[in-house]
Amino acid sequence: MSKYSSIIINTWNEILTYRLSFVMWRLRTIFQLLTIYFLWHSLIPKSQTLFGYSQSVMLTYIVGTAVLSAIVFSTRTHEIGENINSGNLSSFLTKPISYFGYWFCRDIGDKLMNISFSIIELFILFFILRPSLFIQTNIEYLLFFLIAIVFGVLLYFLIGAMLGMIGFWSPEVWAPRFIFFILVQFFSGALFPLDIFPKPIFALFQFLPFPYLLFFPLKIYLGQISFAEIAQGLTVTMVWIFVLWHGVALVWQKGLRMYTAYGN
Repeated sequence: MSKYSSIIINTWNEILTYRLSFVMWRLRTIFQLLTIYFLWHSLIPKSQTLFGYSQSVMLTYIVGTAVLSAIVFSTRTHEIGENINSGNLSSFLTKPISYFGYWFCRDIGDKLMNISFSIIELFILFFILRPSLFIQTNIEYLLFFLIAIVFGVLLYFLIGAMLGMIGFWSPEVWAPRFIFFILVQFFSGALFPLDIFPKPIFALFQFLPFPYLLFFPLKIYLGQISFAEIAQGLTVTMVWIFVLWHGVALVWQKGLRMYTAYGN
């Protein structure tokens, strides 16, 4: 365990070394949050509802996406493709450590840093804006909310690892990841709740893995879905985790068979 905890600490220290890059990422997150926040604040008056959402519930959803994005979307798996293309993968194959365990610990270090700054940023925004937010007090909903977050973290890690292994076949890894991240933000409900779409389209979304990254946990927190729907959503998430877990293992084995080390 000590070697994995060292990876988490080293990741934290690495982020502090490249402060400007991290600060720019956090500023981007803040500006995106403020843009969406004021958009919905102006669209929904306090005494009215839109798409079934009151102002306080919608603003809670938007603020919640900022917190969950720091937990779920912060990842270092984008470095897997660079690791493969540079030839540094070879050194990992000879070490007594799980390759994906290493990257998962890197993710944890990155998430801890982003969560810390996200809490500070939101505290400042609360002090300035003083928004009226919905506070969930039902212990069962909060428990399922935490479980859904854990599943979302695992799900996004597997998706990120799968994308990183594009490096086995192509030196161009950044562009596909960037395009994919934009799509994930949309289909995960990072910009608005997905259930504002017509029912047939929303029903289709529910078979995809992306709503279970942000939208589904936040709907649990808001208490807007039944326990039967929570059980169904968690089941779908577990199925996707199972499928992606085996998909990552299959792509990894195929990639290693054609991997040719060069560079360092």
